Amino acid sequence: MRALCLITVKPDKVDTVVEILKKKRKIVKQVMIVTGRADISTILRGTMDEINSMVIDFKKIKDIVTTETLIEVEANMGW
Repeated sequence: MRALCLITVKPDKVDTVVEILKKKRKIVKQVMIVTGRADISTILRGTMDEINSMVIDFKKIKDIVTTETLIEVEANMGW
């Protein structure tokens, strides 16, 4: 299962948080600094429980303000 986690951080803390996230390699497959409402985007891969645990871990990082997790789903759109 894959998920995209959008992360907002405190001002001037993007680099610090990116370094912390890069150390969580088991579930975090990619870390990107992005523009828009989020500061960082991560691609997560694992079971639903592993992804859930990782997002809960993210919230323990003091410089992270908010997270939004988008879980990949399979849908037959009939196209």
